[in-house]
This record gives sequence, structure tokens and C-alpha cells, in this order.
Amino acid sequence: MTPTDHRRCVYTIKGLAADAIHRADSGHPGMPLGAADMATVLWTRFLKHDPAEPTWADRDRFVLSAGHGSMLLYSLLHLSGYDLSLDDLRSFRQWGSRTPGHPEFGHTPGVETTAGPLGQGVAVAVGLAMAERWKRETYGDELCDHRVWCIAGDGCLMEGVAAEAASLAGHLKLDRLTLLYDDNQITIDGSTDITFTEDVGARFEAYGWHVQHVDGHDAEAVASALTAATAETQRPSLICARTVIGQGSLKQGTSATHGSPLSAPDIAQLKEHMGRDPQREFVVPAEVLAAFREHGGPQARAAWQARVAAHPRGAELLAALATTGDELVAKVAWPSFAVGSSVATRKATQACLKAITKASPFVLGGSADLAGSNGTDIGVRAFTPASFAGAATVNFGIREHAMGAICNGLALHGGITPYCATFLVFHDYMRPAVRLAALMGLGVIYVYTHDSVFLGEDGPTHQPVETLLALRCVPNLLTIRPADAAETAEAWKIALARRSAPTALALTRQGLPTLDRTVYGAVEGVHQGGYVLSEAKGALQVVLMGSGSEVQTLLDAQTLLESAGVHARVVSVPCRELLWEQDRAYRDAVLPVGVPRVSLEAGLTLGWERYIGDSGLAIGIDTFGFSAPAEVIAEKIGFTPAAVAARVQAHLAR
Repeated sequence: MTPTDHRRCVYTIKGLAADAIHRADSGHPGMPLGAADMATVLWTRFLKHDPAEPTWADRDRFVLSAGHGSMLLYSLLHLSGYDLSLDDLRSFRQWGSRTPGHPEFGHTPGVETTAGPLGQGVAVAVGLAMAERWKRETYGDELCDHRVWCIAGDGCLMEGVAAEAASLAGHLKLDRLTLLYDDNQITIDGSTDITFTEDVGARFEAYGWHVQHVDGHDAEAVASALTAATAETQRPSLICARTVIGQGSLKQGTSATHGSPLSAPDIAQLKEHMGRDPQREFVVPAEVLAAFREHGGPQARAAWQARVAAHPRGAELLAALATTGDELVAKVAWPSFAVGSSVATRKATQACLKAITKASPFVLGGSADLAGSNGTDIGVRAFTPASFAGAATVNFGIREHAMGAICNGLALHGGITPYCATFLVFHDYMRPAVRLAALMGLGVIYVYTHDSVFLGEDGPTHQPVETLLALRCVPNLLTIRPADAAETAEAWKIALARRSAPTALALTRQGLPTLDRTVYGAVEGVHQGGYVLSEAKGALQVVLMGSGSEVQTLLDAQTLLESAGVHARVVSVPCRELLWEQDRAYRDAVLPVGVPRVSLEAGLTLGWERYIGDSGLAIGIDTFGFSAPAEVIAEKIGFTPAAVAARVQAHLAR
């Protein structure tokens, strides 16, 4: 591409971004104007993609971690031939638009991940690169051979999630990952010299990255750096590209261009500077379309399809990528658990994971340095810097925030069902990534163990009294807290089948008795979220409902109440969200109208009012926890069968 052709492409991107943001009177023009040069080089010379088939498996992945610069991505997608029209650009940030304020996966063709919360995209890119390397080394580079590119800004690299992910990427030597750092030295509050004066390149060198420094407005320097990055076979690459935010505008180089539309006079002078007619909007010269569309196209996809068809494992890979959640569930030889045996639900999960990973190599995951405690040490190979081939687990290290976001990248790559594990209380470290998984509809599975005050002596810092409620507040996220080993297996079936949404499993440290299903309700009731576990012996007077370890307490309390002449039903509610999704007839059958209800759960009582009604009693823990043996805690806070039965009788008396 000649310098003139390059400038013409860059100027078109700048004009589209300025016009769309001005029309919306909302947006971030500075980043698209400043990063247009390096983005043009990447998209017209290096990126392997096919706009006609945006999701073909061996395409390069491009992540815009600095998602506030979304008009840069939308302009690139339109110019490259994706199904995104000029009218879509004109409706930027409007109701029902395909060009929302920040890129959204599944909403706009060609958008690989939802971006906006800074740093998340960097970690997602690491997950995409991990998935690429695993597939390439497991199935061969004829079936998987692509790269991951990411553009991030100063804000992304200030966030801890990016630091965690970059550290792991360097350790694992993810050589197919290239991060373009839009080093414009500006954030919303002003110049980065007020907060961010570290040597970013030196930091990444310490992580084990290949680092280059270039002028981000010098197309040939950027191209040379990208070429060197592709030649690097031992390390991920960081290209520190010094740019000018809002380049070409009257306020270039200042925070004023970061998050506010350019004024009409500013846009006019920008277009005049670029040799464009200030009176015309959304101008796309035919030669610019040709330049972008000459690079992307079906050739690479067709070649890959031919290789897959000829490869002895090609059909195997395609079948694995196409396997549905229900098909995977049917393939698993699910473990059984002896009635009466005491099994912590984290240990039941370990048995389930062993069976699942035997059935499919495409279930991948690991723990944040707690594999033994979480039950994710399942005796299979882990990713190492030397080899990913045939591995099925990841040692994430103590990096919960990055772990969650990396799992989003693994899921986004296609075909992989990722899981990750830590103590439930440490969900707070990974909450932004969990929220994004729910927003994107990704089938990530969260294994959260040590789920209550009954983990005991570690005390209130590790006892997640409020975390179940926090999880249940996230739209499109299922939270399942099984009452025994059999319910745990059913929870895993739900999680594996549910490919379009994430699932959180809240699991016990302590052993729980495995219930006799010839005596108690069928365990398949877990799929309705709540079910009758033990029926009253006479005319129903009260419904006892709860989740997890408290269900056994309710069963014991039921026995005490029956001996006192109070006929109680016990309902296991492993997943409140699923129960609420059932039709009214089912809910009324399980929780009859007019019958008093009592809930018991070792967490906040808030939220149970929907299920117990105005006349119900919620027994929970509305304080922080305690450092003591589990049985002592239960005694002191009234979570013994006798104490619960007494509270139920007192409530009924009122």
C-alpha cells in the first residue's frame, strides 16, 4: 500500500468516527483518531479474516480492549465488508442500533468480545491465544493456525486484570498473541504523568514479553513491528505505539478529545486538513473500500476448509466443535454416590469433572492456586510453557480476576466449555468478568467452594455470607447450591447443557450425607430449581425450604417437628432462578398458596421474601461470620435442627 493509499484509508476512518460521534452527540473520538494509523496497517496487511463468514474457526481474532473507541472498530468492520452498513454507523449509540456505545459480542458481526470495562479485553485476548495454542498443538497447525491481535490503551494497562493476564501469558509463552499499546499518554483526568509514569515496556519485558517501541503514526514502522511480532516464536509481543489522541483535531493531545464529541467547527477543520469536503458526512471513497476488501476474503477460509477435509482428524475436530451441551451430557459416564456416605459437594464435583473430561477434551479449566481445595485436581495434564498438547487443566495462579476473563476468551474461541475455581468469597475478585460472561451469554462454569460460615476456623474474611445474593443478582447467571453429591451431579448436567449462559456452583467444604432417593424426592427435581424432597406425614402446616448444607438440617428439623405434631414439607431449592422460571402451577404445587413457609440458608436473608411471601420466616445470617469450628458456629447462631424447629414452632404460634 502506498503512503497516499494509507492516508486515504486513515482519513476515511477518522471521518466516519467523527461524523458518527457528532451525530450521536455522544462518544469517544480521541482514540479512533489516534489509533487509525496502526489499525489500518493491521487490517489491510496482517489480519486473516473473511467478512462473509465472520465466525469461521481459523480466523484471526481482533480484540479492541479500549472499547470506548468503538467507532474505530465499527469503521473497520464496515470498510472491510462485514454486514454493517453506513446507516448502522449513522445510528451509533441509538436505540436498537447495531453500533452500541461499546462493542457487544453477538450483537454486531465481527465483534469478538464485549469490551468496555478497561483491561478485560487484554485478558480475553490471552484466553483466545490459549485456546488457539491448545487446539493447534492438540490437533495440528493444519487445522488451527491463526493469531490474536489486541489494541489496548493506557487505561487498560493500568487495570490489574490486564497485569494478571499479561503475567500468565508471558509465563505460558503465548507467541501468537500481539498487543498493540495505544500509548497516547492521556486519560479522562488529563495527562498520564499525574498517575502513570512507569515504564510499561520494561514491565512487560519482566513478564517475558517481546517488546518494541514505534511511532504509531508511522505506517511502515508499525508494519515492521507487526512483522517482527509474527516472527517471534517464543513470547507474546507488545508493541508500544506512541500516538497522539484525537490527532488532527483542534484539541489533539488533550483529554478534551477523550470522551466528548468534536464540535462542528473542529470537524470542519479536520476534514479540510484531510482534503475532504466539510459539508459531506460519512464519505467512503471506492478506492478505500477496495483497499480494505482486497486483504480480507474467502481465500484463507477456503484453504483451511480444504485442509480440514483432507486431514485425518479434521472430522473429529469439527464434530467436537459442533457438539451441543445436551450431547455432551449424554456422553458422560456420570459417577454414583453411595447412599448415606458423607461427601462434600466439592468432592462430588471432583468426581464429576473426572468423568466429564474423559468424555470430552473440550472441557478445560482450572483453579486459582486452590486445585486441591476446590476439587479441580483431576489427574490430567496441565498447560505448561513447553506444551499444551492434550492438556485439560490450567494452573491460573493467584489471579482470580484474570482467570474469569481468560475463561471468557476460552469460551469465545468456540467449542470449549471452560470452568474455573476458587473459594466462593473470592468471587469478588472476578466479578466484572462473571458479569461480562452473563452479558455475552457464555457457557463458563464457576466452581465456588467453601460456600458458607461452615468452612469454620478461617473466619469472616473467608466466609461468604453475602456472595450468594451477589451472584443471584446478575441477570442470565444461574447460581446452583446443591444439597448432596447427587444434586451436584445434576447441577453439572445443567451447567454443561446451558451453553448460552454461565453457571455458578456453590459447593461445601464439609461432607454432606448422600440422600436415599427411594425415600426422598427424585434428584431430577434439581432441573426445576426446587422440588419436594420430603413430604409431610399429615395435613400440611408449614413448608421448610433451603439450599446446600442447610437442607439436611431442615430434614432433621422436620423429624423433630413431626414428633411435636407439626406436619412439615421440606423443599430443596438449589437454584432460586430456575424455580422462579417454572410455571405458576408447578410453583404452587411445590409451595402451596396459604401455607406458611420458612427458609433456611447460611447467608443473607435478603431475596428469600419472593419465595416465602409476606407471612414467611427467613432464617439466615445477616452479619459477617465467625472464627470457630463449624459445629460451634452452628450451635451459636441457631442453625441446629433443634433451634430451627423451635423457631418454626414459634413462628407458627404467632
